[in-house]
Amino acid sequence: MGFSRASSTSKSSQEKPVMREKEDGTVVQSGVDARIDEEARVNEIEVDGVFGAQGDGTVNYKSVGWISTSILLMKTQIGLGVLNIPDVFHTLGLAPGVIILVVIAVLTTWTDYYIGIFKLKHPTVYSVSDCGALMFGRVGREIFGVGYWLLMTCIVGSALLGLSTALNAISLHGTCTAVFVVVAAVATYPLASLRTLGGIKWVGWVGLASMIVSILTVTIAVGAGGRPSLAPQEGPMDLNIVIWGHPSFADAMNAIGNLVFAYAGTAAFLPIACEMRNTRDYGKAVITCQTFVTVFYIVIGVVVYCYAGQYVASPALGTAGVLLKRISYGLALPGLLAAAVIYTHLPAKWLFVRFLRNSHHLTHSTPTHWIVWLSCTLGCLVFSYIIASAIPVFGGLVGLVGALFGTMFSLQAVSIMWFFDYWPRFKMTEKRTKWFWFLVAVNAFIIVGGTFIMVGGTYGSVISIRDSYAASGGTPWSCADNSNSS
Repeated sequence: MGFSRASSTSKSSQEKPVMREKEDGTVVQSGVDARIDEEARVNEIEVDGVFGAQGDGTVNYKSVGWISTSILLMKTQIGLGVLNIPDVFHTLGLAPGVIILVVIAVLTTWTDYYIGIFKLKHPTVYSVSDCGALMFGRVGREIFGVGYWLLMTCIVGSALLGLSTALNAISLHGTCTAVFVVVAAVATYPLASLRTLGGIKWVGWVGLASMIVSILTVTIAVGAGGRPSLAPQEGPMDLNIVIWGHPSFADAMNAIGNLVFAYAGTAAFLPIACEMRNTRDYGKAVITCQTFVTVFYIVIGVVVYCYAGQYVASPALGTAGVLLKRISYGLALPGLLAAAVIYTHLPAKWLFVRFLRNSHHLTHSTPTHWIVWLSCTLGCLVFSYIIASAIPVFGGLVGLVGALFGTMFSLQAVSIMWFFDYWPRFKMTEKRTKWFWFLVAVNAFIIVGGTFIMVGGTYGSVISIRDSYAASGGTPWSCADNSNSS
């Protein structure tokens, strides 16, 4: 769904189109719609609800199969968030940490899945900004759009910070951290400027493999009996494993914000779904992604925490000894770079589509097309660089982004979309089944619970960043080594 086909056999440009749905979910259109690009009047040229005419001579945006979609979805999830999960378990305690992680996994799996349903119901939506416009008009478009852009660019800021940490670890703090952040941004720009997700899907494959191998290396090293880098290297060692933690409210909410961040890729799922060859395959991709990601998070988080305890580092790649830390960060470099690339590409694509939608330049390689596209990627990356340099505290920044923006677009926004679609059923007695009321309760819980996490998590993250600055004496655009944080 989301396509139409225009016929060149229409008798008049004023003829109303006739629509019929095919088995694969596309919509076949006869006649001519005056709003469709001139190329759409050529028989058998596909007209996407977002990108317009798709055919010879145009940029083919819809080129991603469901398996590659699964990989892209996994890469949007497995990245920066998993690096803080062992530390979250120490703060909350192992038992509540795992329970809360599973609850967040279940809730976000539902919201992630419903995004595909919403896309099929409304083929013209590209991002949560379009969803906001559909539900609340211009005000909704702007609020959802700005929030989406801030979430994506702040995640890139976290990725740039992670890359600077990796470069510090590998080089043994070879130069000023602020320089490493610049290097990370420069390396991100050309890859993020590839125009389609089909063109950068290989980045997702490489990045996902990189992160998995790197994290498994640390997990195996710690599990094999090596002393954590932050632990005493001689004499007795008390891991102080916490089963039920007693954190302060601020610490607990910051930790929960970190768990939400581990699933905050939800905001990226709709744009990725828009570039699938067949959007109806999206559900398979989501279930595959969420199942793998959740099992991976639990196994890695539990194993690393149980063998490192109170000496777990944040990011977790620094948990093993110095040599293994350098190796693991070296292995993670492609994965961290992939996160920066994908999350720079997505907000830039949102701006690009918004600026050029319904114009010839959106799908054709004109000078305007290239100038707007490269300007969008550059503008997003510059903002992310400023965020990474201004808040050089990895755990605090991850928690802040997860709580302030991740909860909104991973939880509340999608449940609001569900209520928008099913509101008419409240007036239809025969449609108000037990299953319907169950979904009403689930989505209402998601909205209320997500709002609580957003407010409390933001407070906790701000307190965490303030305390980290006070303890380390850190400053914006700092030259201090950020690879030895605890």
